[in-house]
Amino acid sequence: MANILGNLNRALLLGLTLLILVVAVFHHGAIATSGGNWFSWFLRFAHVVAGVLWIGLLYYFNFVQIPTMPKVPAELKPAVSKYIAPEALFWFRWAAIATLVLGLAIAGAPPQLYIVQALTFQPPYTLIGLGMWLGIIMAANVWMFIWPAQKIALGIVEGSPEEKAAAAKKAMLFSRTNFVLSFPMLYCMVTFYGQLG
Repeated sequence: MANILGNLNRALLLGLTLLILVVAVFHHGAIATSGGNWFSWFLRFAHVVAGVLWIGLLYYFNFVQIPTMPKVPAELKPAVSKYIAPEALFWFRWAAIATLVLGLAIAGAPPQLYIVQALTFQPPYTLIGLGMWLGIIMAANVWMFIWPAQKIALGIVEGSPEEKAAAAKKAMLFSRTNFVLSFPMLYCMVTFYGQLG
């Protein structure tokens, strides 16, 4: 078992295999009889997985990395800035896009088709519309502000020490903005389906 769980790719393959097994056992009839509904459920599942990765990394940055970096000895900081942070930011930014695209697909795919009503705050889609707009703002922050600033702060893009410090502060402030927005966004997303039913 250590041979499987000790390797990320093998563990991921095992998780996906178990997912397929659960789908085959519990939803094989739903796929055949109501493919559209099952596809909608699967989109929602994929949206949640991408969202957990995105918001999980956002919380990692805000609860762990940002507060801990000032305590890390100077000789150890390059390990974080050269290896851990770039890898975490890779998954962070692509999970943001995946979450956004999957969320919009859920709202725009049959049988829902509520994307216009939600984005224009029409009842009963006002709550999910607010959550969608918060998610759009947060994803834009990742790609337009956090990632460009982090590239300078981490030395991926050239910058003077002053530019690196300013970029690190900018990335932190936009990350904290997303951190703050994540709470109402998650509330809107989670409670939306309960509101309809």
